[in-house]
Amino acid sequence: MARKNILVVDDEKSQREILEMILVEEGYDVTTAASGEAAIKFAKDRRFDLALTDLKMTGMDGIELLQHLLALDSSIIVILLTAHGSIESAKEALRRGAFDYLEKPYDKTALLETINRALDRLDVIDTEIVSASPKMDTVKKMILKVARSNSTVLIRGESGTGKELIARAVHNQSPRSTEMFQAVNCAAINENLLESELFGHEKGSFTGAHAEKKGLFEIADRGTLFLDEIAELDVGIQAKLLRALQERKIRRVGGTHEIAVDVRVIAATNRDLRAMVADGRFRDDLYYRINVLSIDVPPLRERREDIPVLIDYFLHKHTRNTSRLVRGLTPETRKLMVSYSWPGNVRQLESAIERAILLCEGDLITLDDMPSEVRQELGPAAEGAFKLPAEGINFEEVERNLITQAMEQTDYNITKAAKLLGLTFRTLQYRLEKFGIKKNETKEAAGGE
Repeated sequence: MARKNILVVDDEKSQREILEMILVEEGYDVTTAASGEAAIKFAKDRRFDLALTDLKMTGMDGIELLQHLLALDSSIIVILLTAHGSIESAKEALRRGAFDYLEKPYDKTALLETINRALDRLDVIDTEIVSASPKMDTVKKMILKVARSNSTVLIRGESGTGKELIARAVHNQSPRSTEMFQAVNCAAINENLLESELFGHEKGSFTGAHAEKKGLFEIADRGTLFLDEIAELDVGIQAKLLRALQERKIRRVGGTHEIAVDVRVIAATNRDLRAMVADGRFRDDLYYRINVLSIDVPPLRERREDIPVLIDYFLHKHTRNTSRLVRGLTPETRKLMVSYSWPGNVRQLESAIERAILLCEGDLITLDDMPSEVRQELGPAAEGAFKLPAEGINFEEVERNLITQAMEQTDYNITKAAKLLGLTFRTLQYRLEKFGIKKNETKEAAGGE
C-alpha cells in the first residue's frame, strides 16, 4: 500500500520536529509548515492524505486552516491538537469537518492511535471500493467524513456508477454499522405501493392488506435507509418523506397514531434535482433536507485509471464461481476496454466481463467475446455500425421499434425492458402509453422479476 502523506502544522519549531520524528519513524512521508499560510502553499502544490495541525497559532488558527484545506481538497483528513482551554473550539472544528482532536499534553501512543484510526478507516473503504483514481480517492475520504454524522446524504452520479456501494460504505463506516441497512429503488415500485413499502400499513387499510406490515422506516430503525432514484418519487410521497425526516415520526397507511423512528437516510439520484426543483417536479424543501451532505460519484469515462483494476477485479470475481479457466484478456481487448466510453459505467463493465467469461473458448478473452456495442469502438468497418441515411429517419418510429423489441424480448416485463433500454420504470411506462404499446399479460409488478 502506498505511503501516506502527512502535513504537520505548528508555529513552534520544537513541536514540529517532535511530530516529524515520530511520524517518519512510523513510515509516513511528512511535510512540516510553521504557519497556516505556509501550509496552504504546500497544499496547493501537492496532495496530502492527512493534516495534523495545532489549534492555536500565531496568525491563522487551526479552524481557519481547516476551512482552507477542505476548500482546496475536500478529501483531506484533518486532526487538531489543542490545549485544555480550547476544547470548545476543537469541538467546533469537528462540526466544520475535522476528523478528531487530541488534547495536550498527548502521548505518542494516543497520537499514533488517532492517526492510524483515521487512515485505517480509509484503507477499509479501499477494500470495499475498487479504484485507482484520484477522483475516487476524494470520494472515499468524503465517505469517512459524512459517515460520522447522522445527517442525510445525497449521492449524485450516473446510472451504474456504484451509488448503492457508496451508500453501504457510508453505513459501514458509521456508528450505525451494527444495525440494518435497507435499500429501496424508488423507480422500481409502483407509486401506489411505495407508500406502504416505506411507511407500512395497517390491516384492512386497502384491498389486499390482509395483515399489519412494517415499512422500511420501522425495519431500519437505528440503522440506515437508502432511497435510490429519489427523483422518481411522486409529489405526494415527497411530502410524507419530508415530514418523516423532519419529525422523525411516521404513520402507517390506514394508521391513526405516529411511530417514532431513528433512521439515517441516504438518497441517490442520476437526475439534476435542482433543475427538477426549478421545474416544480421536486419539492425544494425536500431537496434542501436531503442535500445536507453530498457525494458526487464521477462516471467511469472520467476515471479511466479505474478500468484496468476493475477488469481484474471482476475477472477474479466471476471466474471464482465458474469452472472456466480464464486467466486474462488479450492485449488488444484490454486496450479496447480501457478506451471505450462505458456509458453504463461500472455496471456495464461488469456485465461485459461476466458475459465474456461465459463465451470465451480459450484462456484469454478476445475481441470476439466483447458485446457488439463495445466492439463498435473499432470502427464501422469492423462492426458495420449504423449510418444515418441521406434521406433521414423517423426518430419516433425508431424509438417505438426499439421499445417494442425490448418488450417482446423480455416477455413484456416492463422492469426488464427498462433495464435493456437504460430507462427508469416510469419513463418506459410513459413511452408505452405514448406509443400505445400494450399487451394484456404485461407484467406490471415493478418490484421484482
